[in-house]
Amino acid sequence: MTTKDVIRHSLETARTILTTYIGDLSDAELLIRPNDQAHHIAWQLGHLINAEHDMMTSAGYEMPPLPEGLAESCTPEAAASCDPARFFTKEQYQAWLAVQRGATLAALSAASESDLDRAAPEAMRSYVPSVGGVFNMIGLHDLMHAGQFVPVRRKLGKPVLI
Repeated sequence: MTTKDVIRHSLETARTILTTYIGDLSDAELLIRPNDQAHHIAWQLGHLINAEHDMMTSAGYEMPPLPEGLAESCTPEAAASCDPARFFTKEQYQAWLAVQRGATLAALSAASESDLDRAAPEAMRSYVPSVGGVFNMIGLHDLMHAGQFVPVRRKLGKPVLI
């Protein structure tokens, strides 16, 4: 197994967990918070799409453009809102997650081992030292947020998954 195989497996497994956790949620349920201080899932999905795009472009890879209005929906100011008009449908989030992840996986496939060893962008070096670490962090980021979805699932009485 190569470095790229391990990273690809992590990216794919993390995304499977994340999409499984939202699979049985409605659009309205994406706006439920586990408590008043927590972000709802819709905001978090927009944040994940935006962050993957930004991390990859910062690392020097071309990514598909973000959908109109997405970046504005995942700002810190937008996090306080539960207005459905400010967010998107689960179907849209799922499609956009897939588009960005497809581009990330294509970039990983095209990357050489020396590409993965390059230093991460300066702004990310405090938490990832290399471009390979940037790829890996994208999957870890998915898992960190997927863990935040579980309290919402419990609040809604959804079944335990995975």
